[in-house]
Amino acid sequence: MTQVTDLRSHFGIHSLPFTRELPLEHRFELPMFDQALSGLIRCVENRMSAALISPSGTGKTTLGRWLIAQLPQARYQVHYVKVTSLNKRDMCREIASSMGCSPVGSYPALVRTLQQRFVETSDTDGLRPVLILDESHDMRPDVLAMLRILTNFDMDSRLVVSILLIGQPPLRDMLRRDCLEPLARRLAHIAVLQPLSREQTARYIEHRCLIAGASSSPFDPRSIDAIYEVARGNLRATDHLALKAMELAMDNGITTIDTTLVVKARSLLWP
Repeated sequence: MTQVTDLRSHFGIHSLPFTRELPLEHRFELPMFDQALSGLIRCVENRMSAALISPSGTGKTTLGRWLIAQLPQARYQVHYVKVTSLNKRDMCREIASSMGCSPVGSYPALVRTLQQRFVETSDTDGLRPVLILDESHDMRPDVLAMLRILTNFDMDSRLVVSILLIGQPPLRDMLRRDCLEPLARRLAHIAVLQPLSREQTARYIEHRCLIAGASSSPFDPRSIDAIYEVARGNLRATDHLALKAMELAMDNGITTIDTTLVVKARSLLWP
């Protein structure tokens, strides 16, 4: 048997827990996530732009996926671009490719192409265009400032496209720069996610175990405290640490995870 199969049989579960392959219907629900999602959806419904800012590993990508799932395809056309450090022309080319436009031309020509496509989507196709720019904290300030132009229609008298910026805290720092004030003022909402609390971490671990098929969590209370002390509520770090501790428990032929296993797991994951 493979190690994955061994882990499932050892703990009596039907799927591998604490992986990134988590169906949206099994997401961990918290008021923090619900409030962020509702604020972003409200902006999109009103054809406005927004930002989602939080540290790495706190659920930004999952929330972005859930947002897309909440936008009916019969009403919205969503374009997703994972940002890299590009100049303005190359960024326009990336956006054009995601929209099915020709990525050829000068920067001004590409801007016109994108704006025309947004208008066609709205006026001809009857759909609301939404542009999601993930990892936006990696954008150069001059490229970020360009987004103001993409949302300027009919001498800034018409709302056509919603832009959602998803990024880590450096994005907020950039938006505070004087040169980016015009763009920042176009954001109707900034949603922020925080690491989980100790109590939320315990609930999260139990949730991930239960949806994997466990009748109860194999982690004892002190091991959960240890995971929180190491991961500090970061979802990604919590997942890695919990899964590694489960693997160590299987290797040692035990089904209850204690602090000793968490400490050992940490030594195998990080320097």
